[in-house]
Formats: sequence, C-alpha cells, structure tokens
Amino acid sequence: MNDNPSGKSEKDQSIDDLFEKLKTSSNGLTNEEVANRIKDCGPNELELNKQSALKQILGYFWGPIPWMIEIAAILSLINKDWADFVIILALLLINGVIGFWQEHKASNALDALKSQLALKARVKRDGSYADIPARELVPGDIIRIRLGDVIPADVKLIEGDYLSIDQAALTGESLPVNRKTGDIGYSGSVVKQGEMEALVTATGANTFFAKTAKLVESAGAVSHFQKAVLHIGNFLIIVALVLCALLVVVQLGRGESFIEVLQFVLILAVASIPVAMPAVLSITMALGALELSKKKAIVSRLQAIEEMAGIDILCSDKTGTLTQNKIKLGEPVLFDTKDANELTLAGALASKEENNDAIDLAVIAGLPSKEILAEYTLVKFTPFDPVSKRTEARLKTADGKTTEVSKGAPQVIFDLCGLDGETLKRAEQNVNELAGKGFRTLGVAQKDNSRWRFLGILSLFDPPREDSAETIAQAKEHGIAVKMVTGDNTAIASEISGQLGMGTHIQPAGDFFNEGDDPGNLPPDKAAAIETADGFAEVFPEHKYGIVKALQERGRIVGMTGDGVNDAPALKQAEVGIAVSGATDAARGAAALILTAPGLSVIIKAVEIARQIFERMMSYTIYRVAMTIDIMVFVVLSMLIFPTVAGHSFYPLTPIMIILLALLDDIPIMTIAYDKTRIDPKPVRWEMPKVLTIASTLGGLSVVQTFGLLWLAMNVFQLDKDPAHLQTMLFLQLVVAGHLLLFVTRTAKFFFAPPLPSWQLFSAIAATQIVAMLICGMGWLVPQIAWSWIGYIWLYNLVWFIGLDVVKVMLYRLLDHRAKHQETALNRMNDTLRSH
Repeated sequence: MNDNPSGKSEKDQSIDDLFEKLKTSSNGLTNEEVANRIKDCGPNELELNKQSALKQILGYFWGPIPWMIEIAAILSLINKDWADFVIILALLLINGVIGFWQEHKASNALDALKSQLALKARVKRDGSYADIPARELVPGDIIRIRLGDVIPADVKLIEGDYLSIDQAALTGESLPVNRKTGDIGYSGSVVKQGEMEALVTATGANTFFAKTAKLVESAGAVSHFQKAVLHIGNFLIIVALVLCALLVVVQLGRGESFIEVLQFVLILAVASIPVAMPAVLSITMALGALELSKKKAIVSRLQAIEEMAGIDILCSDKTGTLTQNKIKLGEPVLFDTKDANELTLAGALASKEENNDAIDLAVIAGLPSKEILAEYTLVKFTPFDPVSKRTEARLKTADGKTTEVSKGAPQVIFDLCGLDGETLKRAEQNVNELAGKGFRTLGVAQKDNSRWRFLGILSLFDPPREDSAETIAQAKEHGIAVKMVTGDNTAIASEISGQLGMGTHIQPAGDFFNEGDDPGNLPPDKAAAIETADGFAEVFPEHKYGIVKALQERGRIVGMTGDGVNDAPALKQAEVGIAVSGATDAARGAAALILTAPGLSVIIKAVEIARQIFERMMSYTIYRVAMTIDIMVFVVLSMLIFPTVAGHSFYPLTPIMIILLALLDDIPIMTIAYDKTRIDPKPVRWEMPKVLTIASTLGGLSVVQTFGLLWLAMNVFQLDKDPAHLQTMLFLQLVVAGHLLLFVTRTAKFFFAPPLPSWQLFSAIAATQIVAMLICGMGWLVPQIAWSWIGYIWLYNLVWFIGLDVVKVMLYRLLDHRAKHQETALNRMNDTLRSH
C-alpha cells in the first residue's frame, strides 16, 4: 500500500491523488478492506529485534580474555586444583555479572520508543467513527485527531481548521508547529490545539517515527575499551602459547615425563593468564559509576566511563540543554506607543493563558504584573490559526470602554494596519534584523475608532542557561570541542552559539545530506566539512545519526547529548550518548549516561572522573602485561638454561607456589579501583603500541631482575645445591617485585610525585607483603628461609624499584617526544597539501 509510482512523497501529493493511490475516500474503509490491508501491511507497531537477557549475559563470557579465563578454569578442573578453580570461576562470574547488571538497569531504547506511540485511535470505518487500538490502523483509514492526542500514524490532514502540533521529540523544534489542510502530521507527535480529520498514509515500519526507531536498532559502535581488551588478550595469548609450546618441546626432548610436564605447564598457564584482569577493570568502572551517580549522572553502559575519558567532540542539543526551553520576551521595538509596558500589555490582552500556548504564556509573563489584566473583561477572543496567522481580542475596560487588540505574524499585522512608506520599511528592517539574530517576532496592533494602530514588535527567544557558557569554556579547557546540533533554524542556532562562545559557523544539515543518501556513509569531503563546522541547524534524526557517524569516521570519539525521540539513534551511535535532565524514556534507553540534574555542567565532572578511572585501568593493564611477561619468560628461560639443579630437573616454582603467587598478585590488586590518579588535561585513549612498549620493556627488565636474584641465590647464598630453598626465594622475589612494579606503573611520573597511592591500595599491598613474608619466614606451604634472606630480597628489590622507575620516566618522555615530532611533521605535510 506504500508504493509510490509518481516518485512524490505524501507531502507533495494532493489529497485527491492520495485518495486514489490508497484506494479510499472521505468515508473511510470498510472492515473487509481493512482485514485485507492488515495482512499486507502488518500491524501499526514497531517490530524490532530484541536481544534476550540470556544472550546479553552470555556475551560477557565471549572474547579473548574470557576464553583465557575459561581455559584456565578447565585446566584447573582437569588438574584437580579445586581452590584455583573456584577462585578463577568466581572472577569470571564477577566480571560478567557486573557488566550485565549495569547495562540491564538501563531502560530499553526500543521499548521506550514503543511507549511513545498512541494506544488508541478514533477511526471512520463503514462510514461511522469508532475507537480502536492504534495497532489496527492501516493506510487509507480516515481518523479524527484532537487536543491531547498522540498522532497514531503518519497522516495527511484533509479537513478542519488547523492543528497546533508539538513534534519537538521528533524534530527538535522548540515550539509547536501549525498545520492546516494538506499538511503532514507525524506519528508520535502530540496535538496541542485544534481538531481535524486526517488520512493515514503510512503505518508501522513505514512511518517517520519507525525510521528513527530503526536507526536506534542499527546504531552502536564497538567501544574502544573492548578493542583494547581484544589487543591485550591477543598479545598475552600469543606470549603464553609460544612459551608453553617451547617449554613442552624442550622438556619432552630431555626425556621428562609427559604427565609431569603437562601438569606444570597447565598450572603455569593458569598463573600467567590474567584471570583477574576483566574483573579488576569492571570493578574499577563500576566504582566510577557509583561516584558519578553521586554527581547526578547515572551510567547505563559501563564501557562508556572509559569512552568518556577520550571524547574530543561533544555534540549538544540546543533546546532545553544549552537553553532554558522557556520562550521569553526580548527587547521590544516601539512604534505608535508610549513605552514597552503598553506594547507588552496589548500583546498580553491578545493572548489567552488557559490555551496554554507557549507564545501566549511568554507574552503574559513579560508583564510587570499580571494583576493589570484584571482591569479588562474579555468579550470575544479569536485564536490563532494558520490562515489568519494572528489572534484578536475584544475587551471592555474598567470604565466601560471597548477596545480591540491583535498580535501575530508581523507582515499580517503590517497589512492589518495599512503600513506603507518609511514606516513599513523601518518595520520590515527591524523584523529582518531580529530574524538574523535568531529572534521570532510578533506584530502588535490596537484598534482605535475603527482603525488599527501599529504599536510595535515583540521579539521572542529561548535564552541560554546561566551555566552553559561556563560549561562550554570548561569543556574547551579539557580539550573537548562542543558542536550545537538543533532542529531550529540556522539564524537562531548561530545567535545562541555565538552568545555561548561556540562559534557562529552553523550550517544547515541539508547541506550535507541529500534525500535518498545513506546518512551513515557520507563522502570524505562532507565528513571533513562536518568536522570543521561549529554546529548544525534544521536537523532531522537521521542527520544527527549521520553527523555522529561522520565524526567517528574522522577518528573522533563523540559525546552526544539529547532529550527526545529524535536524539535516540545518535545517542546510541555515539561512544557516549548523554540523556539530559527531563529526557524522554526513548532517549534515556539509548543513552550510556543519564543526567538527572539540569544543564551540562555535570558532564565536565563526569569527564574528570572518567579520566581518573582511565588512568587506573591503564596502570593496571601495563602492570598485568609486564607481570605476565616476567613470570612466563623467567620460568621458561630458567628451565631452558638450567636443565638440572643438584642433579634433579629444575622447576623454579612448585605448583602450590604458582597458585599462591596468582592469589597474592591478583586479589589485592583490585583495590587499584580506589587509587588516586591525576586528571589529564586532554582527552585520553588507548594507545596500544605505547602500552605494549612500556609493559614489554618493564616486563623484560623484570625478567633480568629475577634472573639477577637467581644468580645471587646460586652463587652468593650457595643454594645451587638446595633447590627447595631456592624456589622459596624466587617465589618471594616475584611477589615483592610484582607489587613494587605496580607502584612504578601507576603513574607516568616518578613514584614519589603526587598524587600518592590511596590508603586502600597501599594497605592491601602492605598486608599482602606481610602475608608473603610470613609464608616464607614461617615455612607455611613452602620451605622455610631465614629472615635475613628475606631482608636481602627486599633490599635487592628496592634498588631495582628505583632503577625501573627511572627507566619508566625516560621511556614515557621518549615516546611522548616521538609522538609530538610525528604530529608536527603530519601537520606540516597537511598544510603543504592544502596550500596546493
């Protein structure tokens, strides 16, 4: 029923053409015709795929790191290491449950979209009206729409005076729009005034509303956090597999028992795989989400915390976000009136408060006091309609005199008063100047002795929020560019953007998106132009989605704010979708961050918290990769270099030591989620080459450090004939060096530079070290060694700790210098290319 052979949209086709096309008439359809059409078109509802809760939670157990943990659990089970199996399984479940619960708490975007649709419709069937469920509407139906109704389908208005429709949630326009016969009404918009008959032109998946919902369903980008974990997982898998395979081949070649080698390799793999890594990262982000909730920001997608640390562009909705969403009077332009109060009073008398019209309320609110209205008695009121484009009121004053006032579209009031010559020229110039600044205008007139007198012009605007300019300035200080994205016209957008210090290079979205184009795949030149614009006006939902996609294609990490159904696709597509205070359920469901306090100021606080969380995750990741390299490479190389010690095959650690090492290394490290970190002044993101370079360097030096202690133990402490005590020394070495390494990796500066470690992290590591020393000094589960040896091991590691810290600082400076040099060279090259 939605074929369109003419190629014209319903907006461009006449009512008669649509009647013919849809094979209907003003009498509506018969029940038999409806039954046939509903078979072809389906119900008037959104039929969208929804992922089951089971599939969602299983997703948290799929990927390189989860695979490694699951393999480790299976290997522990095969090897009957029950304690290790329970701990690994618990960490796996903690990671999955935290991630699933955080996202499950968010309202589902598509369910919220459905809830916005009308539930009932008044339809003409077999020549008479009846109320039916809106899902039973079909193209060709005739329906009646009136005040308070949610329009149940896309319609063509065919009979009646006019409708005032609030479609802000769909298009972002800040004021209701007036529609008359021949105009289009969109499904999901709300009727504020009027009553009309309408022809249903599209239902279900073919409506303008459904296209927005489809964009929400298809929107979404893979998080940079997920990509980073994938890289880390792949790196550690390769390291572990290569070293384990090498060890098995060599040991079997030496004639070792297959069962004994396999048992040791399995336990070594369990210890080396960072089983706590996803849990530590998830807990770090969950604690960050808790902190953000105290700042009136609710996190619905956990990975968004990490993404927020890296956003370098924030696309902000205008109405209600940057502005107050309250129409107010601006400076009036006086003509034939004594002062501004008289002009405003005349405009207020031509308004009706009980109509709840946004413009009428704004004019009345402009009075010094509403009490002055009590001096007038309303005799007759003619409301605004799209034909006359003005309101008119006849009133009686307290002394019994009659007066008439009118307000409306300036040109209509000019004609009403018969303006001409210089007066008309001046009035039109004032209107144009105000329009250029983004103001809407009303002409106001009063009737004296059967002649209309032009009093002047009232200007209307939606003023910026008091904190918007400061918030945008703070965003710039944090390296974030803010771009306005609004459904309002270009002049209004440019004026507000300029007032807020965002720039005035505002472009209509239609300049980038042609009808029929795929908004998600713009040509490179248009994507580049989007990146350089200060903002976008006259934007539709698919435009917002396309703007976000274009910026992402340019390598930007995008934050997008919004509050309406029209914002939902872009909110879901952005790395950080932010539903502002008062947002619709659809916007909240699609967003990753939901603000419960007005304005954008809380976003800056959220960015600061996110950057601190990112630093914690980065430091832990570097530590964990370095420790995996240290344990795996040292154990394998030591076994290759020293086939035997004291006449027996050399195993640097016993299976119980490996399990203890895994427990002592990983469990206390979870307190890194509470660590104090600096706030980076610029957006941060995962730089995997840099992360792996630093981690590999520190890991490689740690291997040298551990080999150094092995040499001292065998040559100074004469333990080359005592492998049992040698193993205990190596066990303590790896525990002490591992935790001191965390103090190295937690900051790019020297370890003693503020911010210093949190008390939670320091206490957990101190407690762990005490436990490790007691295990070795008292001989619990391992051969006992002398306390003097424990002291030597600590002294040795403290020297290495200072050396590793110096190397780390130098390495960071070298890598940062190289990155700046490359960026400078790239900028010069781009400048050269542009000049040609």
